Amino acid sequence: MKSERNKTIDFSLEEGKEFLEKCIRAEDYGGETDVTVFGDAFEAIGKIADKSVDLLIVDPPYNLDKNFHGETFRRMGADAYAAYTEKWIEAVTPKLKDTASVYVCSDWRSSVSLGAVIDAHFKLRNRITWQREKGRGAKNNWKNSMEDIFFATVGEKYTFNLEAVKQRRKVVAPYREDGKPKDWEETEEGNFRNTCPSNFWEDISVPYWSMPENTAHPTQKPEKLLAKLILASSNEKDVVLDPFSGSGTTGVVAKKLGRKYIDIEHNPLYCAWAEYRLSLAQKGGKIQGYENGVFWARGSGK
Repeated sequence: MKSERNKTIDFSLEEGKEFLEKCIRAEDYGGETDVTVFGDAFEAIGKIADKSVDLLIVDPPYNLDKNFHGETFRRMGADAYAAYTEKWIEAVTPKLKDTASVYVCSDWRSSVSLGAVIDAHFKLRNRITWQREKGRGAKNNWKNSMEDIFFATVGEKYTFNLEAVKQRRKVVAPYREDGKPKDWEETEEGNFRNTCPSNFWEDISVPYWSMPENTAHPTQKPEKLLAKLILASSNEKDVVLDPFSGSGTTGVVAKKLGRKYIDIEHNPLYCAWAEYRLSLAQKGGKIQGYENGVFWARGSGK
């Protein structure tokens, strides 16, 4: 029995039957948006209209042994994983607009070869490293608490909304000019400055048991993390595609931020969780750590 404070979404497939029924099976998919597609990613991708996607967010299985509620991904050789990456890149590329942006999540080991594969197909712009804040300790190695996200674009023209992703930080030494704050804001909560985001993100909290967004998915990404990618690299009503959507974080955040989404997932349990989360998103659009158009530092209470 969970405590009342435990918000983790962890119902069974039988309990979530009504939510799975809201998903569209890959064989019945017609290329529409604002859907969770259940089934083979390559079959579903093939039905998306060419040059219709504004933003691609990919969180593929990392090249690790991992059990996804009965479905196991086995670690493969570096060349085999690169070929696997090539396969999904070749499938999604025709679906992307010439102005589209691409984000690909990775662990540290896969990043060594993954960046080169992405660079061969797109214009590689940056590698974001974000601090997961928690991780298993190790007796003979450094604790693994970081992950990477490669940022690339299809062409030279692309969306990047800088003002939408600035981070609010406390001003330690508030400088004034003619008695007025210079490049910072004086509020009842303290003195703050909205700063340009770097490619190192230390303000992300991994979902945990008392957060409403938390699910039992073993590699769920935080809503705040996806909000940064979506706000920076798309505009309202743009189409966001996630071909390995897991428990649906991309679709949920896209919905909250007024974007269209296509989530594709082959695990029926995760599809049911995603649709349940989407039903909650209809009732409220709050994203923890993001308030009034500003990303707040971790531990700020926002």
